[in-house]
Amino acid sequence: MISFILGTTAELIKIAPVFHAISERGTKPQIWFTAQHVDHVAETLADLQLPEPSVWLVPKEQAQHIERPAQVPGWAATVMKNAWSRRHELKAILKDDGRPPLVLVHGDTFTTPYGAFIGKRILRARVGHIEAGARSGSLLSPLPEELNRKLAAKIVDLHFAPTAKEVNNLRNARGAVINTGANTAIDAMRLAIDAEPTFELPEEFGLATLHRFELVSRRDKYTEALELLKKASERMPILYLAGPPEQERIKQYGLGHLFDGERLIIKPKLRYLAFLPIMARAKFVVTDSGGLQAECNYLGVPCAIHRERTEDNHGGNTTLLLTGMDGGKLQGFLDDYESYRRPSKMDDFHPSKIVVDTLSNMGFC
Repeated sequence: MISFILGTTAELIKIAPVFHAISERGTKPQIWFTAQHVDHVAETLADLQLPEPSVWLVPKEQAQHIERPAQVPGWAATVMKNAWSRRHELKAILKDDGRPPLVLVHGDTFTTPYGAFIGKRILRARVGHIEAGARSGSLLSPLPEELNRKLAAKIVDLHFAPTAKEVNNLRNARGAVINTGANTAIDAMRLAIDAEPTFELPEEFGLATLHRFELVSRRDKYTEALELLKKASERMPILYLAGPPEQERIKQYGLGHLFDGERLIIKPKLRYLAFLPIMARAKFVVTDSGGLQAECNYLGVPCAIHRERTEDNHGGNTTLLLTGMDGGKLQGFLDDYESYRRPSKMDDFHPSKIVVDTLSNMGFC
């Protein structure tokens, strides 16, 4: 039996094509959910045609969306307590179909190392890590993602690395390293890229998503970024998708006057599958998101990554510019974003197939 131990909507999105590919081989995988995120989980499952989690490692009625670092210790203790108290039940589920038991984790959230530990140490199963091997080179930036990735790498047996760069980062890792050629995000994108946007868009527009604590908590840097977007919006409308924390910061910093509804337009943050068609139509993207870097690069859309460090590729033959949170570099991108445009790679890679072919060859499905 194969189980995915996941905890966020982003993880659900990126494992969806792997889950469906395993199911098409006749194996029935399960989702075991840590409830690191609970907002929009039901909608995301429905959008991706994924089943309700078979196991909630935080009782569903107690689950709360993790938004602050102070919530993490209590959440982690609950996950581990439930995994330990249900270990015999979970082991039995993993052995139910007669195949070797396997736990799959994804990416770099808190759930990644916890899920790997649960699978390996508590349930005595083999563990695979999808989207393994990314490194920023600094444990503190981004924090905690870099630490989560390194901890997981010391536990897992199968490392599914997106590119040769990540394979090289794992050259001293224990277990097998498999190059999938790309991030499974490219397969997830195919599920929704051609859908119609949920609201009317300008004929041409730029797109911004800036939400990371390391940016929005710094009044000077956040103000600078929004003012640069405002200036750029004089040439082309820019749509800024903001969640409640960013909207609160805008109010707190007195920046609401920058948004006029016509040039610099603020809209609520969207679910991923509603967001994708908008991103695909944008002339450029300014973001501090980790995931959107890969999506923009696959689509060929110019993308400024407004953060100090990133674990993803930047420079070379990519659409990406890492600004280092430098306003001058962001301004340069906004003035010359077309130079970062590249051909789409959407038809070039099928990483989920490589993952599932590997699992099939090893007897897991």
